[in-house]
Amino acid sequence: MGSIKQAVSWWCFANRGLTPRELLQASADIGYQAVELIEPEYWPLVKEFGLTIASTNGGLSIEQGLNRREHHAQLERDIRATIEQAEKWSIPNVIVFSGNRRGLDDRTGAEITAEGLSHVARIAEDAGVTLVMELLNSKVDHLDYQCDKSAWGIEVCRMVNSPRVKLLYDIYHMQIMEGDIIRTIQDHHTYFAHYHTAGNPGRHELDETQELNYPPIVRTILATGYEGYLGQEFVPLGDPLTSLKQAYALCNVKI
Repeated sequence: MGSIKQAVSWWCFANRGLTPRELLQASADIGYQAVELIEPEYWPLVKEFGLTIASTNGGLSIEQGLNRREHHAQLERDIRATIEQAEKWSIPNVIVFSGNRRGLDDRTGAEITAEGLSHVARIAEDAGVTLVMELLNSKVDHLDYQCDKSAWGIEVCRMVNSPRVKLLYDIYHMQIMEGDIIRTIQDHHTYFAHYHTAGNPGRHELDETQELNYPPIVRTILATGYEGYLGQEFVPLGDPLTSLKQAYALCNVKI
């Protein structure tokens, strides 16, 4: 088996001294095969450099997501439109969010979120696009976010029961909330359709200043038969291209 396909999370590295063209060229030269969360105005430029768009946002905010029925009608319209664009541009993943709890208990929140995803699951299936609900930490970065544990997100996926409704397993966020990264991937990888990285603590480079050991984590992902992308979603403290090269080399492991 070869090495994992890697993607650059655009928002982390754009507007840091490089033009869009320069950043895309450099990413391709390093070996990255995709970018993600990049504005549609740059999608033609991405294709020009032979890169794939690994994911796009389904039009949802992190705070006001699928766990409120009053949001469902608008979110369904937004997600439908994004799925249509994703199919057109061969984007495999559309990212969605649970929303914040705001006093909502976890069981009710899961049921409402699953209900909202069920409204668009068949559309995603027909388009060959996967809706990935992102797991985020509610301790440091996204206070009160409901989809903050693997078990909660997995339960939502089970309720929806669609091959096109999965989770975005963000390694940085889940290290903060629950740890046990490798075992979780081994046990529940069938629910994970996309992965993000970052160093913890700080959400910066994947270097010796942080606690996650990425090579064995990547080998674990590869061992599951995963064929998707690993999105580098850390915020560089130093030169962005130096950091992207270092992260790519660190995660460019084989099994």
